[in-house]
Amino acid sequence: MNLHTIRPAKGATHKEKRLGHGEASGKGGTSTKGNKGGQSRAGYQRKMAHEGGQMPIQRRIPKRGFSNIHRVEYKVFNLGQIEQLAEKYGITEFTPENLYINGLIAQTDRVKILGNGELKSKLTFRVNAVSGKAKTAIEAVGGTVEILK
Repeated sequence: MNLHTIRPAKGATHKEKRLGHGEASGKGGTSTKGNKGGQSRAGYQRKMAHEGGQMPIQRRIPKRGFSNIHRVEYKVFNLGQIEQLAEKYGITEFTPENLYINGLIAQTDRVKILGNGELKSKLTFRVNAVSGKAKTAIEAVGGTVEILK
């Protein structure tokens, strides 16, 4: 036995797969990848909202207006509503804490008083914002207004 005659046992070795070498390799046009194009490449990821080449919906639909990121949202109460709420819940001090306890606002809501309606009872207000008309109406009845930050 000589070194140049040594061979592995029959069936112990296999021919290397020669991917990407055309039809003659026996692997066809897709080289065992299943698809052509991006899906056969390494690192392929389907893009969000990809519609296979069709114009995506977010580009087909026209855009209108904008959302102001600095907008301050208030829960609004008119003087007419406040009169009814004061009678119903027995509120003498109109604060976000009292309104939250009675289930009228969420804990993070800001409260604004507007001047629509009449106020007959003397109430104390500690709120985030008040309109000028509401403030004069509250003070005319003898109530007080404090603006929270």
